[in-house]
Amino acid sequence: MGDPTTDFVAMMTLEPHGPDTFVGMGPRYPWGGLYGGQIVAQALRAAAATVEPQFRVHSLHSYFIRRGDHTEPVRYEVDRVRNGRSFVTRTVTARQATGAILSMSVSFQVDEQAAEVQAADLPDVPAQADLPHDSWTTMFDRANVPTPDLPGRSRGWMKIRGELGDDPVLHACALAYMSDDYPTDAVVSLHPDRPGPDTPPEEHPFMAFSLDHAIWFHRPLRADDWHLTAMVCHGIISSRGLTMGHVFTESGVHVASISQEVLLRRRRPAAG
Repeated sequence: MGDPTTDFVAMMTLEPHGPDTFVGMGPRYPWGGLYGGQIVAQALRAAAATVEPQFRVHSLHSYFIRRGDHTEPVRYEVDRVRNGRSFVTRTVTARQATGAILSMSVSFQVDEQAAEVQAADLPDVPAQADLPHDSWTTMFDRANVPTPDLPGRSRGWMKIRGELGDDPVLHACALAYMSDDYPTDAVVSLHPDRPGPDTPPEEHPFMAFSLDHAIWFHRPLRADDWHLTAMVCHGIISSRGLTMGHVFTESGVHVASISQEVLLRRRRPAAG
């Protein structure tokens, strides 16, 4: 087992702490505190640990309540809300010393034989192999798609680093981890006072916080393959920007949809 601060599989290996309770760790991220995608992914992992394997996650809905502290473990408490024949529902509360930091509802379904229709199309963007690769974390690789002429949009290719094996829960958790990256960029790019493309992060005029986060998992996926995330901000009001988007494989299969509301506030001047 690797280090949970640098290895994704190790990060998703939660320690049981009593009935339906699990504990996880994570690194300190460049901006300080914990990354919302980590908390969502670990909460999903905890919920899935209480569900029979024939049930596949199809949606999750999260509220970020407090900022996480990277120096403390996170305790995930799972409530078995409903066990049905086709659907299973769980709620997860993530806690640290200050109290709850995340509340999440998760729904799982047994796959059914039914009509399948894809309406969303892969945007016409450069392939990841034709773009520079960059990332702020050791957990995933990223190839950002520039969108200077498309305010309110953010696009990028992403894949988790390392081999995840064949566990579908681990791949869903990896997508959840990565899915918190691009929504903020879409909100910032729609703001009338958005920074220029060459402005370093420390000089950006805004502070951004994820308020809530939802994912719908449409089809099985391998998060260790490249996927495109394409987000659109649908408006900003009361410092909140709402983004929605799709996740596609390189061949254009629509595997998931994401929605997030981002709180965008101006930085306060430093005390002189």
